[in-house]
Amino acid sequence: MADEKLLYVQTSGVDTPERLYSPLVLAQTAKAMGIDATVYFLGMGITVVKKGEAEKVQVGNFPDLKQILDQTAAAGVKLYVCEASTQLINLERGDFIPEVEIVGAATLNDLVLEADGTMWF
Repeated sequence: MADEKLLYVQTSGVDTPERLYSPLVLAQTAKAMGIDATVYFLGMGITVVKKGEAEKVQVGNFPDLKQILDQTAAAGVKLYVCEASTQLINLERGDFIPEVEIVGAATLNDLVLEADGTMWF
């Protein structure tokens, strides 16, 4: 399975907390299964990885979203932020947690083409 790749695209932001856990938990699970996993934050989804925001999100009995993000990064899941989205909602490069990489729109196209499966949240 090591050659398999899954891409999770997070378009939901902190205003919809119930939609934020799934891509991170699924990406962690994929890594545990030996699958290369990537989460790409797009549109309002980039608010999830803005410094100080994930700590404010907790749904049900789950840990706060910051803990889940930390676990996801520690598992080796790649975390990307769409640069155009940062411009769209007026956020600067320094506004994000250090675990993410800001990339261009072409990166998303490449990731989709290379992935064995893509899920949008």
